[in-house]
This record gives sequence, structure tokens and C-alpha cells, in this order.
Amino acid sequence: MEKMITEINGGVCAAKGFTANGVHCGVRKNKTKRDISLIYSEKRCTAAAVYTQNLVKGAPLLVTKSNIANGFARAIICNSGNANTCNANGIEVAAETCRALAEELKIDASDVVVASTGVIGQPLNIEPIKKGIPELVAGLGDHSDFAAEGIMTTDTKKKEIAVEFEIGGKICRMGGIAKGSGMIHPNMATMLVFITTDCAISSEMLRAALSADVKTSFNMISVDGDTSTNDMVTVLANGLAGNKEIADFNSDYTEFCAALHTVTAYLCKSIAADGEGASKLLVCTVSGAIDTKNAAIAAKSVICSSLFKAAMFGADANWGRALCAIGYSGAEIDINKVDISFKSQKGEITVCHDGAAVDFSEEKAKEILLENEIEIIVSAGNGTGEATAWGCDLTYDYVKINGDYRT
Repeated sequence: MEKMITEINGGVCAAKGFTANGVHCGVRKNKTKRDISLIYSEKRCTAAAVYTQNLVKGAPLLVTKSNIANGFARAIICNSGNANTCNANGIEVAAETCRALAEELKIDASDVVVASTGVIGQPLNIEPIKKGIPELVAGLGDHSDFAAEGIMTTDTKKKEIAVEFEIGGKICRMGGIAKGSGMIHPNMATMLVFITTDCAISSEMLRAALSADVKTSFNMISVDGDTSTNDMVTVLANGLAGNKEIADFNSDYTEFCAALHTVTAYLCKSIAADGEGASKLLVCTVSGAIDTKNAAIAAKSVICSSLFKAAMFGADANWGRALCAIGYSGAEIDINKVDISFKSQKGEITVCHDGAAVDFSEEKAKEILLENEIEIIVSAGNGTGEATAWGCDLTYDYVKINGDYRT
């Protein structure tokens, strides 16, 4: 039986031994915007990460992948405003960022995770970053919120969470921050997500936990169908909670995975709800599929449908668009057994039974769909597989934001 997982304050600084900061260094022209963030552990951590499957990858991802190939890291540095992607000297800039930070922190450059987010194909000047690092390091403290701000681009809200849980009689903590609003359609991870924990866990088990988790968390969200070049999820674990190191697939590992999923699921919802131009969070749960894989395929297809997303923006109970998305998803589902209902704080209404129309109140449906969080509940009726996907509606503002994003 899983033990209690309690939400607490502190973000990435909630776990023992972690500090953070975020400042404006000059990568972004707007001086009121923090544009560089740092997360630091007083002790070397086991580390794990997953990266975008886009063939176009930001230089920081390549440097980070090389740095933590040994399974260890101690610091994370990330700039916003420029993705450092498709630049001839991108690797040099990312590597020099690691070296400059390592020199200031007096650690090894290979213990640095480096990340960037922002415009693709724009040269990144290393000088503002190098000049900003001393201030960044000097201000390290209980500033998860500053770090969360420093990685934002088109995000309208900070995304952070922390939880407390027990492993082997020891109280452990885990916290995370994320950025992501547009170019959200991952195929392994998503956007930028940084997670810290004081739980002791081996690099191998940390990689296993993260790799398994993204299948039901970050792989199950979509804002616009575009997979970013800079997507990365990183977890650092410094072991300062004092529990016996998790080194195999035991009950402690199960408890750790439960805590990890609490953090990642919260960040998924936060990212989907803050999709570019979004006014509503869409949560689609498919149950009764022949297995989890087919449930996931169907749920993701519904929240990815532009037509369905537009209907949700207009509070139009056009359930046919959801059924259509399930039909072309590739999932093995008997459409003649599908039930669909919409649910929000205003109630729940069934709109489709056994793949066919049912009488329902359009007025009641409208009332339900005018809320800012909508559940799309799908019963496939032919198995025990279940999965949840997160998305958002498609609004006029999405086009406005992306029509002149670069210029």
C-alpha cells in the first residue's frame, strides 16, 4: 500500500541541500524579465534525463547528455529568450556556459546540466551569460520561484510544486519547476522540466523511474502538435534525506515512483492549462480499452484534435469530433461500444452512448463547457486499459502569439 504523499511549499528548494536563483543577465532585451536560472546541490547528485526525439536538437541537450552520461550532476543552468539551436557555435556556447558556472561554483564542468529555451536559429552571445553568472551564484537561496520565472518564455504562469513522502522510515522531499506553453507535443519528454529530490536513489534506478514515468505524464500532453527541439526533463537526487539508497525494483522504488508521478502529473496539468492562448484545460480519460497502450493512443488523439479543441473554446458540445479523433487514432477500439460524457464543476452530461447520439440538453452542456477545466470521459467498453491525456482549447490568441513570435 502506497504511503501518503503530501504537497508542501518550496519547489526545487524543498529538498535538503538544494538552492536556486534566477536573474536578468541580458539575453532578453526586457530588463524586467529574469532570463537565466540556476539550481544547485551542496552535494553531488545522481542524475537522469530524457530528451526530445526531434532530429533537430538544441546544442545544450547534446552537451548535457555528454555531461551526465556517467549518471551524476550537481547544478542546472538554463537561459530563456534564445534556444541555442541550429547555431554553428552552439556546442561551444553551451560548453563555455558549463565551464563558466563550474569555475564560479568551484565544481567540475561535467557536473553541470545546461539548457536553453526561446527562439530557434538566433546566435546566442555568451557574454551576458558569463557576466550574469556571479550574480546568479551569489544570490543562491530559497528562490525556486526566481528560477521558475527565469525559464519562462510565452508562459503566463510559473509552474512549480513540491511534495513530501517517506522512504524506509526517512522523510524525503521532491520538487519541480517547468516551462512550456507552445511547441508542446512530446514524444518522450517535454519542454523543460527540472526536478530535485533528497531521496537516495542510484543513477540506474533514477533513469528507470523517469523513463517509465514520462510514458504516462509528459508523453500524454499536447498544446499544438509541435515537438520542440529543446525538450528535456532532468532529475537530480542528492541523497541527503538519509534513506537507504534505492538500488533495485523494490517497495521503496515503488514509493519513489509514486512521488515522482505526483510531481510530473501536476506539472503536466500546469503546462497544458497554460498553453499558448488557452482559456481551458482539457483532460481526456479513456477507460475500458483493451490495454493501456490503446487507451493512451485514443486519449492523446482527442486532446490533439484541432477541431475538437476549437469546439471546446466555443463551449460547443460537438462530441462527434471526439469520436472522430478516436476513430482515426489507430487505437484498437470498438466504436460501437464507446460512451462519451463531458464534466466540469457545473456537472456531467452524457453526449454519446454506444457510438451514437443521445438526447441531451444543449443548454446544460454549454454551462458545463464554459468552465475553465473540462473533463472528457470516454468509456471504450471492451477491456481494462485506462489512460489520461492533458491538452487545452484552441483560441484566436494562439495565432496572435505565434504570428510574430520571432519578430
